[in-house]
Amino acid sequence: MNKLVEELSSNKMIRSAFAAVLIVLALFLVAKTWNAIFDKGPNEYVNTITVEGTGRSAAVPDTARITFTVTESATNVGDAQDAATKRTDDALNAVSEMGVEDKDIKTVAYNVTPRYEYTQRPCAPGMMCAAYVSNSPTIVGYDVSQTVEVKVRDTAKAGEVLEALGGLGVQNISGPEFVLDDESAVKNEAREEAIREARMKAKELAKELGVRLGKVVSYSEGSQGYPMYDSYGKGGSAMNAEMRSAPSLPTGENETNVTVMVTYEIH
Repeated sequence: MNKLVEELSSNKMIRSAFAAVLIVLALFLVAKTWNAIFDKGPNEYVNTITVEGTGRSAAVPDTARITFTVTESATNVGDAQDAATKRTDDALNAVSEMGVEDKDIKTVAYNVTPRYEYTQRPCAPGMMCAAYVSNSPTIVGYDVSQTVEVKVRDTAKAGEVLEALGGLGVQNISGPEFVLDDESAVKNEAREEAIREARMKAKELAKELGVRLGKVVSYSEGSQGYPMYDSYGKGGSAMNAEMRSAPSLPTGENETNVTVMVTYEIH
């Protein structure tokens, strides 16, 4: 009797387990069917529209970038380097005295270039031939140049810095380039305006097409800034003979443009 009861109980457990498996399988099939009906496959075509938006933001520059180059020549490298170093140090000391910090002064190029002399060899006596240049030029000296970039954070002093550099005989002064030291805030403002414009265009286009906007499926952007440039001074040694007064340098505003391309699903 006990054995019969045990067999019946065992059969009941097997049937229960089998029923549970069937239920799980049925739920799985229902879920797969639901996904197949309502989910978009990766290769399924989606209707979209793409719109463009442009944003602009302007701010007064807070930094003036000035670049200058010192070039000295001598018959040997050491003398040329010493002369270039002295003139560069004089320029940097003058800039530092105007409040420019060491972190805002950096060398961007340093070059040592040999100067060659090509000897023209004449024809031998009694021979008819064209004179020719020797293929073995002779080094007759060296040019040493150092290019330095200076950031003047008090833009009102940019003209004074240029005047001081010119008075020291510094060659090849370029700038100032008026820039924003950190333009992220201006760029973010322009981006927000560009996105708002793109969204407005998308809504208007969807209304005209009689469709509804869905989610954003792609986004890209590009930006461009427009700093102001100026130039000052005379290259070469002429600056030693003529010291110019500090120029007037209005900074104006720098404009940053951001253009975005946004693609929306439509339904």
